[in-house]
Amino acid sequence: MFSKTAEYAIRATIFIAQKSDPDHKIGIEEISKAIDSPASFTAKILQMLTRGQELISSVRGPNGGFFMTAEARKLPLLRVLELVGEDGVLKKCVLGLKECSEEKPCPLHHRYRKLKPELARMFEEMQIGQLAGELDAGATFVGNKGRGAGKRPMPGGSKATR
Repeated sequence: MFSKTAEYAIRATIFIAQKSDPDHKIGIEEISKAIDSPASFTAKILQMLTRGQELISSVRGPNGGFFMTAEARKLPLLRVLELVGEDGVLKKCVLGLKECSEEKPCPLHHRYRKLKPELARMFEEMQIGQLAGELDAGATFVGNKGRGAGKRPMPGGSKATR
């Protein structure tokens, strides 16, 4: 349903939300390894996600890297899709057809149209910090290498809630 760009953007955002803060920045290599994405592709995605420093912030230099602020963790997951230009996916035909409609439906149209509003609502209401908290608790993962990918003990509690 989503492009690889959107999938990796969501993974990277959740991972960065869990692992970072303004005092602890993460490099591209660590992010790409954790989300199981090529480093060069991850770098391109992070360029999109750092535009305006609203969602993901970055600092250059030897102590640089990527991080998220507490305010950014409160943003809805939909913001990630907007920044990579994929928010329209929640409105389009699930098979990607240009002419799918009530009059000319794809084979999944009538079933998917019932799910679309709920899916859109989930992306609008789910805060990035909530997802990072689930990752932090070990309840979820963001890499294809197994359940623990991206997990790191967090002293003093979850950064997702700070």
